[in-house]
Amino acid sequence: MVPRLRSFWLLLIAAVVANGNSGDQFCQSKEDEKCKVHSLFKKDDVVVLTVATENNHGLGRFLRSCKVYGIDVEVLGMGETWTGGDMNHPGGGQKVNLLKEKLHQLSKSENSKEKIVLFTDSYDVMYLSSLDAIVEKFKSFDDTRVLFSAEQFCWPDAKLATSYPKTEVPNPYLNSGGFIGYLPEVTEIINYKTINDKDDDQLYYTKIYLDSNVRESLKISLDHNSAIFQNLNGALSDVQLRVNTTEDWPYLENVVTKERPLIVHGNGPAKSTLNHFGNYLAKAWSIKEGCTVCAEKKIKFEEDQLPTVMIAVFIEQATPFLEEFLEQILETDYPKHKIHLFLRNNVEYHEALVDEFFQAHSKDYATAKRIKPSDFISESEARNLAKDRCINSVCDYFFSIDSVARLESNTLKHLVYSGYEVIAPMLVRPGQAWSNFWGALNSAGFYARSSDYMDIVYEVVRGVWNVPFITNCFVVKSSILRAPAAKYLTYAKEGVDPDMAFCASLREAGIFMHVTNELDFGHLVNPESYDTTRTHPDVYQLFDNKLEWETRYLNEEYPSNYDEDRKHLMPCPDVYWFPLMSKRFCVEWIEIMETYGQWSDGSNNDKRLESGYEAVPTRDIHMTQVGLDRHWLHILKEYVRPLQEMVFTGYYHNPPVSVMNFVVRYRPDEQPFLRPHHDSSTYTINLALNTPYVDYEGGGCRFLRYNCSVRDTKQGWLLMHPGRLTHYHEGLKVTKGTRYIMISFVDP
Repeated sequence: MVPRLRSFWLLLIAAVVANGNSGDQFCQSKEDEKCKVHSLFKKDDVVVLTVATENNHGLGRFLRSCKVYGIDVEVLGMGETWTGGDMNHPGGGQKVNLLKEKLHQLSKSENSKEKIVLFTDSYDVMYLSSLDAIVEKFKSFDDTRVLFSAEQFCWPDAKLATSYPKTEVPNPYLNSGGFIGYLPEVTEIINYKTINDKDDDQLYYTKIYLDSNVRESLKISLDHNSAIFQNLNGALSDVQLRVNTTEDWPYLENVVTKERPLIVHGNGPAKSTLNHFGNYLAKAWSIKEGCTVCAEKKIKFEEDQLPTVMIAVFIEQATPFLEEFLEQILETDYPKHKIHLFLRNNVEYHEALVDEFFQAHSKDYATAKRIKPSDFISESEARNLAKDRCINSVCDYFFSIDSVARLESNTLKHLVYSGYEVIAPMLVRPGQAWSNFWGALNSAGFYARSSDYMDIVYEVVRGVWNVPFITNCFVVKSSILRAPAAKYLTYAKEGVDPDMAFCASLREAGIFMHVTNELDFGHLVNPESYDTTRTHPDVYQLFDNKLEWETRYLNEEYPSNYDEDRKHLMPCPDVYWFPLMSKRFCVEWIEIMETYGQWSDGSNNDKRLESGYEAVPTRDIHMTQVGLDRHWLHILKEYVRPLQEMVFTGYYHNPPVSVMNFVVRYRPDEQPFLRPHHDSSTYTINLALNTPYVDYEGGGCRFLRYNCSVRDTKQGWLLMHPGRLTHYHEGLKVTKGTRYIMISFVDP
């Protein structure tokens, strides 16, 4: 061959091979010489098929995986009535019959002898690689014309296990969820005998494979090592999801066979595991790229085109800081004329507050419905009623929110814009791993911790995650609720909580649930210690619901105490003034004491003290008497001690010790003043609980050594001064009304 001509052909061949596709850009006509050459190097003629009669979330995930790897798949049976039985039980013969029709058409095409057919299930299958890689791996199987996937269980007829030719291999038994083979042999298998739609397809293929004559003549093999097909049921301990990898994308590895499967099948009870794997596989998420599938789904509505939402509010248990919860409903960043409000309260303790809210604001919404405790409707009934109300109204989204959920105002919009049809914002109890979702289920259908649960909760990874259970706050697109597959969605199921019943029915309907931690959406409050028998029970929530407690009860000026340029107020020598607690705290603190009502008699005899004797007695109530001693000591440690360290330089004692923590009451007709004395403390704090010239007249504290008095105290502000030697002081006479102060002798 002439060297220049030879070089031309080599370059042309290299270009075609490198292009890796059909090479149509070279073909201007069938007579084109380039086309004739290209046909010599044409890719394998492969047809990829699946069966799906309805468009659901599983099919959407399957088709996305095909698209990611450039696989053109034909879906058989779409829109037809499924007559293949419940696939949790033997059945599926309809898939064989649908394939039979398609293969009959393919057999009429040219070059059908070497045409390859790749078939998989769809709802619980994902592609993990390109078609080229799958075909190449298939061709590496010696003396094989048809390759079936394989699994560890002989199903649906376990008695056939002894008939298998190889049982010592990792996956001895045929699985019908995937196979690849040449069209003539596959056609012969499909047409081997008749099968009813409700007959079992796996049993059909199994009996063909177990016929040694047919197996050998058609050269049927099983993918024992999961080189192509990985069935998850029974193999969860064999399969590892590799996420933290140096490679660009997570992948699946069978650590027993050392293979990296190219197709994964969540057969049987392993569907929830496939849902978990699907959060990462098929280029859905990576360390470098983050959540790529999130961006694919997002939608954006113009403000005037926002969909209509039903906000269904459920107050099912006594809940701390319910006022703030109701306020957040009002502050939701969404047009109220686009919201239908459904408000269910089942707690008598909260009814007055809820009634006030509903009367004041219900008219602001498109519609409003309310259920009271006196309606005697169970939780499951109430939740079903809200769901059905959305289904039967002009409602595009159903937004369910429980009173324990505390949300940022933009949460609803973000969930609607996410493009997911069932999605919850991730909410966590601060400082705990308790959240509003489960990462996995155990065999009984209850909570199990997924491998990535802690990473999601602590936001090591961010994205949208397919999970088996969500609660407390979530959005459901109403088209999902109205779909035929959702007709059995219910909150009522004997023996389980309503939220568990609803999520179980979603799973049974093949509807995926998701949780997003793309942003910080809020948190959960903890109602477990909320005791409504106490006066102002929210005051007692310092430990279990610190965020809400600080927001309501710390003085709004408290953070300014730490401003670098702030000059600390010093009304008398070494006496400092700090904003500490809110006015509401002071009012409720007083009401707790007055409701308790057991004030000391002001005498020197005090049985509350270990010695039984009080040298400088007052009319007071100790924090131990009202169950607030631990709370007040925490206030000293967290909010007072840092202030002390700023002004009394060089003195550090953490935690501070205070044996005496009490509220003092001064009245003209009871105990109007306190004689001069030293405190048994390193330093003393005196918190003004009410306001001079408003709640009382007179009063104050006079430091005798300096002849300096503090009279114009501020409600919620703290006086701090040294004890013992230097600050001999007295309580000035109250001439009218009642003065309340909170006292602690710190580090006696």
